[in-house]
Amino acid sequence: MSATTYLYVPGDVPERFDKALRSGTDAVVLDLEDAVVAARKDEARALVARYVAECEPAGVEVWVRVNPGELQERDIRAVACPNLTGIWLPKAESGREVEAADRILAECGAGSARISALVETATGLLALPEIARAPRMRFLQIGEVDLAADLGIEVDDSAEQLLFARSRVVVASAAAGIEPPVAAVSVNFTDLTAYEADTRRLRRLGFAGRACIHPKQLAPVREVFTPTAAEVRRAEDILDRLAAATSGVGVDARGHLIDEAVARSARRTLARAR
Repeated sequence: MSATTYLYVPGDVPERFDKALRSGTDAVVLDLEDAVVAARKDEARALVARYVAECEPAGVEVWVRVNPGELQERDIRAVACPNLTGIWLPKAESGREVEAADRILAECGAGSARISALVETATGLLALPEIARAPRMRFLQIGEVDLAADLGIEVDDSAEQLLFARSRVVVASAAAGIEPPVAAVSVNFTDLTAYEADTRRLRRLGFAGRACIHPKQLAPVREVFTPTAAEVRRAEDILDRLAAATSGVGVDARGHLIDEAVARSARRTLARAR
């Protein structure tokens, strides 16, 4: 299974790089895009490239969110190295953009680097099946603030206005056979109870992790996406009962029928627990 927590770090604040890497997160995302003003893009690129090449990840995934447009190739070539887990491609609108990034990574010798595309426009939303099947794609994401602006929708606390987009990215991921999508950031790092409840709703929709902008958000996200002991016991019991059944169906401890579809969910629970 992939990481659960992805902690953003501004690419022009090097004093935070090591702190983020040792924060307890599963992955860091060094950001060259929205977190860096135009005048500091070159400086940030150099800082991030040097850090990625020299850092000691110790099991933590190291991602870089590159810029869209004309800066993208320069960003990718700068950060491509053995320590790089992969790149986040913002404002993706077609599989061709992902294919271009794939070619650049190959030219730089970053054979194992993966890609995560952020869909932030109506065009990208409609192209999700194509983007999901592009080379090196590990998981998809939605840039929800940018997408809402592009669609002209007003998102309230329920976020029901984003349900179509969220469900579409989950379906596209499953259809392409890639990892489930990672949920978008939230600026809420003070009311952690509300943040956890929001994250739990996203898990039920089919997301399997969340991007974070503050270390305080890491614990609630991990709490939501880590199965409880009771969930693990139930999953194990379902698999045991189905294995012992004389036909392709069985009965769980609550008297409900279980079959291979239920078993798939149980296996996914055990995989997350591991």
